[in-house]
Amino acid sequence: EFHPCIQGDDNLQSMLVGTVMRKIKSRTWKKQRYFKLQDDCMTIWYKSKKAGNTHSTFSVGDVEAIREGHQSEVLLSIADEFPADRCFTLVFRGRRGNLDLVAESAEEAQSWIRGMKKLIENLENMGEREKLDQWIGDWFKKADKNNDGRMNFKEVQDLLKMMNVDMNEHHAHRLFTMADKSQSGTLEDDEFVLFYKMLTQREDVLRVFQEYSVDGQKLSQSDLEDFLREEQLEGGDIEQHTKQLIECYEPSETAKLLNAMTFDGFLMYLGSTEGSIFNPQRRGVFQDMSQPLCHYFISSSHNTYLMEDQLRGQSSIEGYIRALSRGCRCVEVDCWDGANGEPIVYHGHTFTSKILFKDVVNTVGNYAFKVSEYPVILSIENHCSVEQQRVMAQHLNHILGNKLLKSTLDGKAPIGLPSPEDLKGKILLKAKKIGGLEESFNGMVEDSMTGEVSDEDEAAEIDEDNLHRESVRRRIKRSKQRLSKELSDYVVYCKSVHFSSFKHSRIHSKFYEVASFTESKARKHLREAGPEFVHHNSRQLTRVYPSGFRTDSSNFNPQEMWNTGCQIVALNFQTAGEGMDLNDGLFSQNGNCGYVLKPSFMTEAEKGFDPETPQKHDHYQPVVLTIQVISGQQLPKVNIKEDSIVDPLVRVEIHGVPMDQAKQETRYIENNGFNPVWYDTLRFTIHTPELAMVRFVVEDYDKTSKNDFVGQFTLPLSCMQQGYRHIHLLSKDGTSIPPSSLFVHIRITELE
Repeated sequence: EFHPCIQGDDNLQSMLVGTVMRKIKSRTWKKQRYFKLQDDCMTIWYKSKKAGNTHSTFSVGDVEAIREGHQSEVLLSIADEFPADRCFTLVFRGRRGNLDLVAESAEEAQSWIRGMKKLIENLENMGEREKLDQWIGDWFKKADKNNDGRMNFKEVQDLLKMMNVDMNEHHAHRLFTMADKSQSGTLEDDEFVLFYKMLTQREDVLRVFQEYSVDGQKLSQSDLEDFLREEQLEGGDIEQHTKQLIECYEPSETAKLLNAMTFDGFLMYLGSTEGSIFNPQRRGVFQDMSQPLCHYFISSSHNTYLMEDQLRGQSSIEGYIRALSRGCRCVEVDCWDGANGEPIVYHGHTFTSKILFKDVVNTVGNYAFKVSEYPVILSIENHCSVEQQRVMAQHLNHILGNKLLKSTLDGKAPIGLPSPEDLKGKILLKAKKIGGLEESFNGMVEDSMTGEVSDEDEAAEIDEDNLHRESVRRRIKRSKQRLSKELSDYVVYCKSVHFSSFKHSRIHSKFYEVASFTESKARKHLREAGPEFVHHNSRQLTRVYPSGFRTDSSNFNPQEMWNTGCQIVALNFQTAGEGMDLNDGLFSQNGNCGYVLKPSFMTEAEKGFDPETPQKHDHYQPVVLTIQVISGQQLPKVNIKEDSIVDPLVRVEIHGVPMDQAKQETRYIENNGFNPVWYDTLRFTIHTPELAMVRFVVEDYDKTSKNDFVGQFTLPLSCMQQGYRHIHLLSKDGTSIPPSSLFVHIRITELE
């Protein structure tokens, strides 16, 4: 019997039959594999043609995107051998490598590309309930060891282990017998679903339901209105919203006719996006996008071409695709002279591999505006000769065409930075420039084709960081570098300059000048002159990047840089952890467009905000955040060891101005990753709520060693919904891990 999603879809029909395609790993490794969609419409199965070889599978849900044509390093390398219309790439979530494929014909390639897109779309449109059923079904298949479509008690016990449930045998057996309606001693499909539902009964949600339900059976329309008003603290037209919720989440038609909500509907609502901790009204673009660029935090990546560490790692255009697909708006390109007059990109003086500048520009052109229409800044670190700089300028012009911003927007001498709105669809160059912006309007730059600027670049800064390391013996000389006029002319609103002091900047600097600091220099300035740094950043852009010591591509905590209004805080996007969690959290609002408006007290020049003493500024209004951590649902297994089950605890971290930095933990619950219950209350006083980020981390408690990470979710305090909320956890690299969640109650009150 075929899955219902197949009907009438030729692409999926042919995927079910299967196709032979080549899997490509390099110019020389190209092997045929037989690929086929399983009947569940959720799994792709493939194996080599040789008999007896093992097969591999992956789930459609693991695929993040499908790229057509030669859109990966590997496929570009064999472009001369296989035409683009037969090639495509499957990109997986998280850290898993791409799958590069070549079909026998363009039609077959199209069939797979369209079919995969359809399957992914089906998945994304699935409701929470269907996702859960899907998830249960997947577990059933895993546990049904002898594939007879039914499960005996032994299989059920093994399954509970796999699902991170530690349940005593007696209790499990009682549920098993209750679910075994047919009394066959095994659970068939729907009996297993029943077993699962009994297992996952939500006592915690039932408590809330019964507190608001007058008859204990259902929430009448007025019960639900009370709940939304008193617990969820909703404003607006509550009556209207109540009707919508019932319409949207109530599965029972009978209840709908009564304008009421059953417990099932209530659970569906609390598990939905509206019941989640993140305010849906802040998911789309909701901020004013017409202020000067320097009024926004900008999602930024460091050494974007690196996929691994900073010394030996792979350089790859993949780094650019991944960063831009995550909403990053400032990417970095380190350019050096290459063979045959073609500039190359790599981490200079290291053993990282090299890629062509023109391939990078091509990739940026293709991916710049897929997830956000707001401008992309190409941060160029230029080590090229004048000749190869000319080649760079030609590539930028030919490949990007009118996406490249080549002159001021209105062609007149500008008086301030344009806004993200003004610059939609534009790619800006950040690099050194001969002279200033004004001179190009009063004919001051003489047409000698080159000019000199002093060499202020990251490599030199990093050498300074490394000076007391023996490994680097090169002496630093602030050499003069020659610039080509062609490349210099394309630098309009982002001229890279050397920073001397805030005082000097206040008097001399221009709005289009951008200074870059290593994290240690930035830290020194923000500690010695916080308010001046904030003021400087209200007028112009600042870039901060990781110190040269971080050769492992680790990240610093971006929060302290945001506290002083630094806009371009460049992180190693390829490295998971706290830094990227905060970055993903901050930019998950406002349409994930890569621009987030700074609080007004940081952009009004005369305000004089000091992150060290937030209680001194005019708009000071501290709040108290109270979080009751109620329960957890189906936390993923951390340890691969068969018998280990998590002992979960929840830590809530506040990241903000120094006075607000805090963390508190719940107790740990022994041996229960399936449905731990805490009812622990954590309280925080927050002095600058506008800058505060809240990070929820679940860990597996271990008394002998460091706790293992289980999942996390980070969001701005300003995007938090109050009341009873679910937090849908993310894995280490920021991808979702359904159906893992936390159930919490949130209150934010003004400090008396």
